[in-house]
Amino acid sequence: MTVEDFPGLDGLAERARALVRPGRRALLGITGSPGAGKTTLAEQLVARLLAAPPAGANGPWVAHVPMDGFHLADTELGRLGRLGRKGAPDTFDAAGYAALLRRLREDEDEVIYVPGFERELEQPIAGALPVPRSARLIVTEGNYLLVDEGDWARVRPRLDEVWFCAPAEEERIHRLVARHERFGKAHDEAVSWALGPDQHNAELIAATRARADLVLSPR
Repeated sequence: MTVEDFPGLDGLAERARALVRPGRRALLGITGSPGAGKTTLAEQLVARLLAAPPAGANGPWVAHVPMDGFHLADTELGRLGRLGRKGAPDTFDAAGYAALLRRLREDEDEVIYVPGFERELEQPIAGALPVPRSARLIVTEGNYLLVDEGDWARVRPRLDEVWFCAPAEEERIHRLVARHERFGKAHDEAVSWALGPDQHNAELIAATRARADLVLSPR
């Protein structure tokens, strides 16, 4: 997926830029079903904004914070009996993610280290991504930002806006299967996972679409 998959990226960048107010850090969420293009949009948006910092910016003024770093490790998922549906809402540390968003909002630390997610290992990596105090806009992306049950319900109130990526369903599944294959699954296994656990999660996520501030339909 490329920048061109998101028509009007310049307009989206300006909308994101407008969320920042003097004296406070802004948090933008990007959500959607697996394979919807959340990470691509977040990365391209951050790159576009970093290339045009506001006057007086002292250091990187935008940071990307993926939700995927809050996956529970496979060892814990195995202990809980949830490894076979990795990616479901209860296979993440939702309370930890919500607490991170609160800490980012409070904006009291010179640097906040957040976990990343290593696709090659399919495991979270602690302290992988530094968010400096200079970051006035945080772009966070993940599946369950608009879920209003359990600890996930603590996420949406901490975000200024949430955008929902909604590509055509056939294209979303095609991209998802290709991603699974790229990171080591055989074709049949990739299809089975995309149409099984991933699809169950996608239906849950699709039901949250009406809560979004903006719905995007990448080509």
